[in-house]
Amino acid sequence: MDIQSEKLAFIQWFSGLNDLSTVKEFLALKKEKETDFWDELSPEDQVAINEGLEQLDNGQYISHESVREDIKKRFNF
Repeated sequence: MDIQSEKLAFIQWFSGLNDLSTVKEFLALKKEKETDFWDELSPEDQVAINEGLEQLDNGQYISHESVREDIKKRFNF
């Protein structure tokens, strides 16, 4: 089946639903897809993420391997 046939079959199925909770689940899914998670973050979280990304861009990070070695030394692994 092509996408148009799939969508038509879905519309026909959806229009026949009598279960309000199922309809509400689909509407919630639609709303979720329309919302960008970034807009739901607090301004403080957005600033912190942007600062972290800027640090990465500037090479200011600690490698995974370096952290593993530090933990091994610190906890005698």
